[in-house]
Amino acid sequence: MADNPRLKTRVGALELENPVMPASGTFGSGKEYVDFYDIAKLGAVVTKSVTLEQTPGNPPPRIVETASGMLNAIGLQNEGIEVFLSEILPSLKAKAKIVIVSVAGKTVEDYIELTRRLIDSTADALEINISCPNVKEGGIAFGVSAEATADLIRKLRTASDRKPMWVKLTPNVTDLAEIARAAEAAGADALVVGNTFLGMAVDIEKRRPVLANVTGGLSGPAIHPLTLRLLWQVRKAVKCPLIAAGGVAGVREGGAFLLTGASAVQVGVMNLVDPGIGARLVDELDRWLREHDETAEGIIGTLAG
Repeated sequence: MADNPRLKTRVGALELENPVMPASGTFGSGKEYVDFYDIAKLGAVVTKSVTLEQTPGNPPPRIVETASGMLNAIGLQNEGIEVFLSEILPSLKAKAKIVIVSVAGKTVEDYIELTRRLIDSTADALEINISCPNVKEGGIAFGVSAEATADLIRKLRTASDRKPMWVKLTPNVTDLAEIARAAEAAGADALVVGNTFLGMAVDIEKRRPVLANVTGGLSGPAIHPLTLRLLWQVRKAVKCPLIAAGGVAGVREGGAFLLTGASAVQVGVMNLVDPGIGARLVDELDRWLREHDETAEGIIGTLAG
């Protein structure tokens, strides 16, 4: 896409050509979408979370459709850091302008080693996933505690001050603002608000949970109002840039996130429903901004009231 000043935005040190990117785990390695549109049109691409070792994920069934959404319990399935660095990241960097690498671990040491391995890579930033609700250990165990979040991010910040570090927060807590403040104070360059909401589905004929994991993460249009409320609360609590993820289906949801204080938005499960939504949202946002004689940066945080 030609350079368009109207769409530009910044997330800390990173300047993005537009505020649209996929949410981690909903865009594969990017190659799955190149037949639908030029993914360089996106402001950035966020990878599926990578772990130290190859991870098979949870047993099936691990996806179920719900009213205006989807429950998933994939469980961070990925090829591991070796394959990621040698094959996936080089291929993705050849297609996308900015690549944000999501990392997930079971222990603090896992996160530190992943960060160390990625310091000298071509990744433009790291997204520290402390919010996955579908793994038995690690991940969300850090994200539900302000103290654990601060300790982890402080140690990762010590391990690497050479790449921007975004922290992906979980909505499955009582006070997300407290955890957001802890992450910011520990050195997070930006915060991602948020991830899926923990839920479950039951087959009333079989009288069993539908998912083999029993519970899963709810995503889709149903969670947009919930995420919007969390974004509003976190925006009042911290000063660092925010990226919003949750229920974006078009410019109405994406625009609401920007107005409420997000510097960029992530599209999640709708990538599976409409593989071309990333490109469509860029065009919709451009048209809306042009019609209102606005810029993306100009509307950030301008919500009245």
